[in-house]
Amino acid sequence: MHVLAPELIERFRAQGWLVAPGGVTAPALARLGAELARWVEGSRAHGASYGETMDGVARFDLEAGHTRERPRLRRVNNPAEISETWREATFASATADMVADLIGPDVKFIHSKINLKLPATDTRVGYHQDFAYVPLTNEDMVTALLMLDDVTAENGCLMVVPGSHREGQASLWRGDRFAGEVAPEKAAECARRAVPAVGRAGDVCLMHGLLLHGSEPNRSARPRGLYISVYAAADSFYLCGNTLPNRLDGAIVRGRPTRMARLGAGRVELRDEYRSSSFFQIQGQPSAHGD
Repeated sequence: MHVLAPELIERFRAQGWLVAPGGVTAPALARLGAELARWVEGSRAHGASYGETMDGVARFDLEAGHTRERPRLRRVNNPAEISETWREATFASATADMVADLIGPDVKFIHSKINLKLPATDTRVGYHQDFAYVPLTNEDMVTALLMLDDVTAENGCLMVVPGSHREGQASLWRGDRFAGEVAPEKAAECARRAVPAVGRAGDVCLMHGLLLHGSEPNRSARPRGLYISVYAAADSFYLCGNTLPNRLDGAIVRGRPTRMARLGAGRVELRDEYRSSSFFQIQGQPSAHGD
């Protein structure tokens, strides 16, 4: 039985995105918020990005300008790997059922992260496609963005380009450098076509891997947090490695695994190999460094 209504599934097919209510239960959302608040509070004790993931990059990424008085935690890498609370939100929630409605029945996990825009922070996201960071043998990939706060245009909501998932892969290269975002002229086109993906805490934005999207800084007094889980069809395999390696990589979320790779049509532009605690650095936004 589908969790998503047929008209929502059709909207996703046509537009490449949708916002649905009830990504997690209210008690689960409260637990996520409480744990995140502890992590933000704990970041005050650090002058530079800290913690370590399995490939050696920082677990907790701090924006440049972070201080004890004004914490700027902007990214937590693979929280599902270290917390049962976040793992349940990825694997045992309505969000996972919605993803199965879109690309199932057999779905696997790729990685997860928390992207935070605390009040009056400078973090922005240049227009890009998630598929370009995790190129796969086919395009059945969904990014699920669980809204941890009410998300509005004022606090740096996601801006999505409807229908762009049907226009092929956009290059994120600038000459010989992987820039992680489209060129300025393409970004201007995206900005003209983009619409805001807004919602209430607990809603989830489901986004096709080829959908162009970006966001502006949070200039409001309210936080904007997203818990981002990336999923793929079980028969979709990496053409490059996972940008955020983790112990749960490839775990089956719904359905069954397969050893058969399904190949999509056409050519795929591969990203550069890099090791970074967040793609913000790839897009030219430095992390905090200790004195």
